[in-house]
Amino acid sequence: MSVKIRLRRTGKINQPCHRIVVTDIRSPRDGSFIECIGFYDPRHKVEQIDLARVDYWVGKGAKASDTVGAIVKRAREGKPMTPEQAKEKAATPAATPAAGN
Repeated sequence: MSVKIRLRRTGKINQPCHRIVVTDIRSPRDGSFIECIGFYDPRHKVEQIDLARVDYWVGKGAKASDTVGAIVKRAREGKPMTPEQAKEKAATPAATPAAGN
């Protein structure tokens, strides 16, 4: 059985949100999965992934998709945003542009 770590789309129309799942490569994108190991919200730039579970599944032979590989890379570098950081960022007032023209 070949196993892949990939995104599973959730959310409404025009409001995508994704779960990072471990699944058999033969199952459809939004079909059954083995384990959910994180989530990714591209609209709010929020992502969370369990790196211990990623290491476990990669050790068992799972291959990550390109997008999940980039998320894992950002997580290992300590750059992903948590929901708390996203709320703080949204709460801070945006810088007003200088009126010079």
